[in-house]
Amino acid sequence: MTLAARAGVGFKPEHFADIHASRPDLGFFEVHAENYMGEGGPPHRQLAALRESHQLSLHGVGLSIGGPGRLDPDHLLRLRALVDRYRPESFSEHLAWSSHDSEYLNDLLPLPYTPQTLATVVAHVDEVQDRLGCRMLLENPSTYVLFEGSTIPETEFLAEVARRTGCGLLLDVNNVFVSAINHRTDPRAYLAAFPLGPVGEIHLGGHAVETLPSGPLLIDDHGSPVADPVWTLYAEVIAATGPLPTLIEWDNDVPAFGVLMREARRAARILDAARGAADAA
Repeated sequence: MTLAARAGVGFKPEHFADIHASRPDLGFFEVHAENYMGEGGPPHRQLAALRESHQLSLHGVGLSIGGPGRLDPDHLLRLRALVDRYRPESFSEHLAWSSHDSEYLNDLLPLPYTPQTLATVVAHVDEVQDRLGCRMLLENPSTYVLFEGSTIPETEFLAEVARRTGCGLLLDVNNVFVSAINHRTDPRAYLAAFPLGPVGEIHLGGHAVETLPSGPLLIDDHGSPVADPVWTLYAEVIAATGPLPTLIEWDNDVPAFGVLMREARRAARILDAARGAADAA
């Protein structure tokens, strides 16, 4: 199965009572896989209840797909156990690295886009898909620095990973906007070059803005509503692709569940407009 082309939200345990009471009209819930690697307890009881009524997306943050070392086999075993237990409609990870030897870093760090890095990422994606027995989606990062040694544009890098491995892509539109503003580039030019065919899910989240002498610095913090320019870019993407599963990400300063639902309904209206345009064509 695949995710329905509807709006979803990231699940937060503090919202469980509201969700259970309201039975919200959402396409899916997304959870961070690493939060459910214990054997049982309240987290699994809540997730099992959600799974009964909604589609599920697992989003990983700890595989370190772009790291030069081998993937952690124990982490892969835990991920496989989660996939077998819940049979999610989607599993995704980041084009980033987050570990060095046995040390794990609390961040998703950027990569130099070179043939050597490409070979590493391709090998890691192949291994993940083989171990999990499912197709994975790879997410474009938000970045704050660029590498002089990079020789492959990010969009070409992602397209080549998808071509060689058969994986899908997760297009985070907020990450596109954050990176473009930080690097003083054009987000629409990036999206025009993005390989939209393999996209299996879209993420939308909020960002913080810091004003520096050199200009604005955007931080992908998932702690506020989706910004209007990001909504505009999202609508343009959906007009080009047709409806795609769309997640509202809000991981910090988490608001009341009703706030998330308002964001999800805004995404749903854009998806419905694309369906209406397709029907009228």
